[in-house]
Amino acid sequence: MSAADQMPQAKPGTNADILLSVRNIKKHFPIREGALQKVVGQVRAVDGVSFDIRRGETLGLVGESGCGKTTLGQVVSGLRAPTDGAVYYDISEAQRAELETRQAVNWGAGHRIDQLEGAAFKNFRRNCQMVFQDSYSSLNPRHLVIDLVGRPLKVYKEASGDELVERVVALLEQVGLDRQHLYRYPHQFSGGQRQRISIARALALDPDLIVLDEPTSALDVSVQAQILNLLHDLQVERNLAYLFVTHDLSVVRHMADRIVTMYLGKVVETGETTDIFRQPYHPYTQALMAAKPDLIEGEDTAMQSLEGLVPDPARPPQGCRFHTRCPQATPVCGWEVDDVVRWLDSSEEMFDKLSGVERKSAFDATLTFEDETSAQRLADGLQSDLVPAPMREATEALEVSGKSVRVRFREVAEINLTDRDNGRAAACILDPNDVKRG
Repeated sequence: MSAADQMPQAKPGTNADILLSVRNIKKHFPIREGALQKVVGQVRAVDGVSFDIRRGETLGLVGESGCGKTTLGQVVSGLRAPTDGAVYYDISEAQRAELETRQAVNWGAGHRIDQLEGAAFKNFRRNCQMVFQDSYSSLNPRHLVIDLVGRPLKVYKEASGDELVERVVALLEQVGLDRQHLYRYPHQFSGGQRQRISIARALALDPDLIVLDEPTSALDVSVQAQILNLLHDLQVERNLAYLFVTHDLSVVRHMADRIVTMYLGKVVETGETTDIFRQPYHPYTQALMAAKPDLIEGEDTAMQSLEGLVPDPARPPQGCRFHTRCPQATPVCGWEVDDVVRWLDSSEEMFDKLSGVERKSAFDATLTFEDETSAQRLADGLQSDLVPAPMREATEALEVSGKSVRVRFREVAEINLTDRDNGRAAACILDPNDVKRG
């Protein structure tokens, strides 16, 4: 029996109050080169993400490694400052509606976490805790458990002396440990026990929200089920909200009330968990499910892996960012000049004699080679099965002139999230009924 099979079903949201509103968050990291460390580009780890978390609910944030999930979790918890956008804490439905219609709001300074100061910031910090993926590196190896779990209580002057000890014991008992574990070091525990200690520390100040960054990925299946059941029980008891960051769809299916699917820094689909698993609207969500065929009810489907590598986040694809790996891509998904390299770079000697590229736009460029043979080889490759059929159909011009090849693709705008039915949204031009399952 898998860990997911042993877990309780997710509960529907029971409180409409918005605890946290993430609006158009961007987090870019500079690329520096040379002795003077000049900035030559930006890695777009998170590139315009918005969602809300309500009190008492679990929001699952899913996607492959490298899609920006962990970075977004760190921004939400205030551990990293956003490049753009904002995270608002403890706002009403009316205030959230104002965010949709106004660029600046007068009440923002009292709720926007990167502008909080003094007592307001301390209040947010105590009410937003984080459980990290690697429990060993997140616990100071030189500190005893009583110090690790009791430190938040000391910092906020919640308890001291004998009262502190009893508070720590109570927290440990809540997570399945007890008094005998007070005076041990992290290395004396198993991985599951260390994660329980991390959870006890996160609970110390009775927070409203806990950001869980892959909390069970390094644990055995049986231990995963124990930790996930513990998290569910604590949520029911304390009305906690969770931002559950994971790549494991079996876990998020049973833990999350709603799901946000990320790919290459952008949200590609969002909606209620049951709706998304019944019918995914985006091919990327469908591809994640196909990688775990046991998630597709009533179908005997073989496991399917998602082909290709995640593109460079410093130069994300145009149009739909998933089109370079999408098995259902169309000619209007955003094929561009960079796709020429993405698809043909592995072909033998295709770009060995490339001497220069002159770009008019992302969709129009002239590639110059050292000899005419190399130029013709590229042109032939772009008309062959070496590239996808939709990419060939999107080619508006392919002109060979001596050592140069001009390529122009159909220009398209970025494909953003659009509202669909039943509170769902997806960033795809395909009709939901056209997204093939399996």
